[in-house]
Amino acid sequence: MLSRPTWRDELPGVIATATQQDISLLACGLRRSYGDSGLNPDGGLIDMTALDRMIHFDPQSRLLRVEAGLSVDTILKIIVHQGYFIPVTPGTRFVTIAGAIANDVHGKNHHRTGTIGRWVKRIGLMRSDGQELELGPDDSTGLFAATIGGLGLTGLITWAELEVIPIQSAIIDVENLPFDNTKQFFRLAEESEADFEYSVSWIDCLSAGDKLGRGIFTRGNHAKLGSRLLDNGNTALTMPFSLPSIAMNRFSIRAFNAAYFYRGSEKSGKTRTGIYPFFYPLDSIGRWNRMYGSRGMYQYQSVVPPSVQEDATNEMLKTISASGQGSFLAVLKTFGSLKSPGMLSFPREGTTLALDFPNRGETTLKLMARLDAIVMEAEGRLYPAKDGRMPAEIFQAGYPDWHLFSKHIDPGFRSGFWTRVTQD
Repeated sequence: MLSRPTWRDELPGVIATATQQDISLLACGLRRSYGDSGLNPDGGLIDMTALDRMIHFDPQSRLLRVEAGLSVDTILKIIVHQGYFIPVTPGTRFVTIAGAIANDVHGKNHHRTGTIGRWVKRIGLMRSDGQELELGPDDSTGLFAATIGGLGLTGLITWAELEVIPIQSAIIDVENLPFDNTKQFFRLAEESEADFEYSVSWIDCLSAGDKLGRGIFTRGNHAKLGSRLLDNGNTALTMPFSLPSIAMNRFSIRAFNAAYFYRGSEKSGKTRTGIYPFFYPLDSIGRWNRMYGSRGMYQYQSVVPPSVQEDATNEMLKTISASGQGSFLAVLKTFGSLKSPGMLSFPREGTTLALDFPNRGETTLKLMARLDAIVMEAEGRLYPAKDGRMPAEIFQAGYPDWHLFSKHIDPGFRSGFWTRVTQD
């Protein structure tokens, strides 16, 4: 069953029909989750992308109310030229606002602003029993906290109201700094927190020895002077076909990483760029996943606490380097201490490492199992939005409130992910 409602008043009928036919439901948007958190095998999906209207925007209070299916891309086109910006944005602008809330997304400014859930003021939630609820941070039942980062399992988010932030231009003042190892990365991250709104690092995950974790540290702020007009976008290129699997091997990845590091080192320093290339570099290549070949890839993103972040990160990078199964899309960042409001929110204070691994079958699964062991020992967790194989024990250990969360699940909603990670 797939429903694609156009108006909000169609939603009660869609849910009632599924309930009468004993069909479980799950909302879906622009489908940017990497695993099965957005899938509902043997059930129904409600495609919310046609519910994409702005309901109200008050520049004085900076409150923006929109329908669930409105994308970050469209929101930016509405508010940036007026001098406002999304307070938290993930690495693609092609996500719906409800999808961003359901995954409680984080961005390059977590150390300053936390997750998007901290900026959500009200949400509309429709339950399978016919209730239409309006919830906010003052909700005492726990349902608001369960819905933020709740992977769409507490019911159907129909609209959301969030606070946006003021900006003076659509330009970002950027500084790129090469670093030789993780020790230098952590020093740069600490030095940058006070003066820079945004920070993130690309790393060469196949480097080793005294160059372990070398990379390019990028930090930036919204420019005080400059145009408020967005550029024309950065989606001119599209991968026309899937590359042969053999193209993504340790030699090609090692060569790419070395070239990227040295090119980045040569171009280090201060520059200015637009919002699109700074926040959404991968959006510049349509269907970029095809570069991994027809077997696809696994995304692996972890976070480990501050007390062990340097040792755990080094151990993970040593394991990856020794395996030869590197990634040229490897990102290292520190999370701040601002607590996410959601029961199942991924970010926590510490360091997050995100990588893409070409799917080489059992070899790749064994590598990720070794990484799991390191994350478990560090008492860290993995990101559900980017997961397609997390064992149940890893999920349950990383999210100790999952039993409490389960009490708020709408019995009419289900996902493949939840079924998989809550099995005994």
